[in-house]
Amino acid sequence: MTPRTLVWSRRAEADLVEIGEFIALDDPQAAQRWVRKLMAAAQVAARLPFAGRRVPEFQREDVREIVFKQYRIVYRVAARRCVVLTVFERHRRLPH
Repeated sequence: MTPRTLVWSRRAEADLVEIGEFIALDDPQAAQRWVRKLMAAAQVAARLPFAGRRVPEFQREDVREIVFKQYRIVYRVAARRCVVLTVFERHRRLPH
């Protein structure tokens, strides 16, 4: 199976910036590492799009998530791409 293209929505990009800025308050280098790790974890969606679980709030086959440490990476599977919709701490509710 050919990997899908991974696309980041504006919201997901903003989420990464926010996460990075928050962590950078304590440790700028750790912030860079975390953002890179989150981006790498999202690459799994492009390679194995249905490996992530269905998002419980939606129960749609095409909306899935990868849980990486304390973060949820929510994405939508399309024919040739996966779109990362949002990234947030898993103890929080899914943003609307």
